[in-house]
Amino acid sequence: MKRYLSVLKLFWSTAIAAELEYRLNFLIATLSSLGSLIGSLFGLFLFYRTGYQFQGWDWEEALIVLGIFTLLQGFSATLLVPNLNKIVTQVQEGTLDFVLLKPISSQFWLSCRIISPWGLPDLTFGLIMIVYAGGQLGLGPIAYLLSLIPLLFGMISLYSLWFMLGATSIWFVKIYNVTEVLRGLLEAGRFPIAAYPVAYRVFFTFVIPVAFLTTVPAEAMLNRVEWEWILSSGLLSVMLLQCSKLFWRFALHFYTSASS
Repeated sequence: MKRYLSVLKLFWSTAIAAELEYRLNFLIATLSSLGSLIGSLFGLFLFYRTGYQFQGWDWEEALIVLGIFTLLQGFSATLLVPNLNKIVTQVQEGTLDFVLLKPISSQFWLSCRIISPWGLPDLTFGLIMIVYAGGQLGLGPIAYLLSLIPLLFGMISLYSLWFMLGATSIWFVKIYNVTEVLRGLLEAGRFPIAAYPVAYRVFFTFVIPVAFLTTVPAEAMLNRVEWEWILSSGLLSVMLLQCSKLFWRFALHFYTSASS
């Protein structure tokens, strides 16, 4: 573990140094995140402006869901997108060979090699929204801490889904369309799962686990989630993480290296 932490520190220090050479990108990323946030708030406002509310969700409670969704967007932009989209390039150029030869887990290397500061605006906006809505609802520090566990489970599940999609590049080199489909489906997490018809709720809970990414952490923060949902979120994250490891090993059996 100590060796992996040392490698991670080296990875991230060099990645940040490289990214900061293009500081204008941070301003562009901030403006882009702000525009996306304004659009999301406007979409949510359209539902609530006439007094309508999602079943069991007040305006501030729905803001918490949107804040968690924005946090996960920042997490994706910081770690998932810059790393896992590189798998396609490495397969195309044959540089994956050098990763597989290193005395370290190839999945760890591919997942953590790069960290991008351009996801920080989404992380910041998400935290501001959650703290604001929580303040309006009178939530204490314990409420925020309670949501960290299902939020961590959600991040693990999101990472696992992304990594498995990235691994399919060994068979299908151009997978950008597939990742965009997943990104589009995850957009449903902007709103509480109660906002959707029953059929969609089933789909976004048991097929694409959107409910476990945003709604369950929000309900934990509001202290109205049943422990079975948190347990299910944990089991789902462990299962998906293990599936990502097994799927990666399976995919490597079909990888044709540049030297072969």
